[in-house]
Amino acid sequence: MSKHSETAVMEDATGGMVKAESHGLMHDSRKRRILGDVLAHLFLAVMAVIWLVPIVWVFAESFNKNTAPYTKTFFPTEFSLDNYIALFTDKSVLDFPKMFANTFIVACFTCVISIAFVLSVAYCMSRLRFRTRRTFMNVVLILGMFPGIMAVSAIYFILKAMGLTGDGMTILALILVYSAGTGAGFYVMKGYMDTIPTSLDEAALLDGCTRLQVFTKIIVPICKPMIVYQAIIGFLTPWLDFVMAKVICRTQSNYTVALGLWLMLQKEYIQNWYARFAAAAVLISIPIAILFIVMQRFYQESMAGSVKG
Repeated sequence: MSKHSETAVMEDATGGMVKAESHGLMHDSRKRRILGDVLAHLFLAVMAVIWLVPIVWVFAESFNKNTAPYTKTFFPTEFSLDNYIALFTDKSVLDFPKMFANTFIVACFTCVISIAFVLSVAYCMSRLRFRTRRTFMNVVLILGMFPGIMAVSAIYFILKAMGLTGDGMTILALILVYSAGTGAGFYVMKGYMDTIPTSLDEAALLDGCTRLQVFTKIIVPICKPMIVYQAIIGFLTPWLDFVMAKVICRTQSNYTVALGLWLMLQKEYIQNWYARFAAAAVLISIPIAILFIVMQRFYQESMAGSVKG
C-alpha cells in the first residue's frame, strides 16, 4: 500500500471518528433538552395544580349544602344554590347586596378619578419643566417607600375633623381616601410618556394646538395601554382593601365586601355563613374577571393601533 493510500485511510478513519463523536454529542444534547423540557413541564403542572386547587375548592364550597366549616371530606358531597340565594335574601344578619353596592360605587369613582390624577401628574412631570420638578419627584419617591398603613390614624382623624366619618359620608370618605393619593403613583405612566417623541407635541403646537389639546388629542390616545393598567389598579385597590375600610366604616350599612367577608368568618356567624363566605368570594371575583377581560381587549386594540401607526 502506498503512502498516499495510507494517508487517505487514516483521514477516513479520523473523519469517521469525528462524525461519530459529533453525532454522540448531538444525541446527548437532544436527550438533555428533552429531559429539561419534561422537568419544566412537570414543574409547571405541579404549580398549576397548587394554584388551581384553592380556586376549585372555593367554587365547589360555594355550592355546599352543609354550611358548617368542619366536614369529613375535602370537597362537598351535597350541592345546592341555597348559599347564593341566602346572600341576597337573608339580610337579617349581613346585608351583602348593600356591601357589594357600596364597594362597586367606591371602586368605580376611584378608578375614574385615579386615571385623571395619574395622567395629569405624569404629563406635567414628563413634558413640563419647572424649578421644583426634580424635588417633587424625589419627595414622592421617598414617601412611596413607606407603607401606607403608617398614615391610617392620621387619615382617620383628618376625616373626623372634616365630618366625613358619619354614616351618610362614609362612601365619600372612602372615595377621597382611595383617590387622593393616586397621583403619587405617576412614575409608571411618566416612564411611558417619556418614550413618546416630543416632536409630536412641537408639531401640534405649531399647528395651533394648546397644551390641553396636545394632552387630550395626542398624549392620551397614545397612552391607552397605560390607561388600561391604571384603570385595573384603580379599581382593584378599593375592591380588595380591608385596613382602610375597617378604620373608616363604623356600621354594617357602610361596610365593603372585604369587611363583609371578614365578618362572615367571625365566631358568631361562621357556623351558618362559612359556605356563604365561599359564595360571596365567587361573586366578588366576577367584576374583577369582567374588568380584566374588557380591559385586555382595549389593551390589545390600542397596542395593535400603535404598532400599525
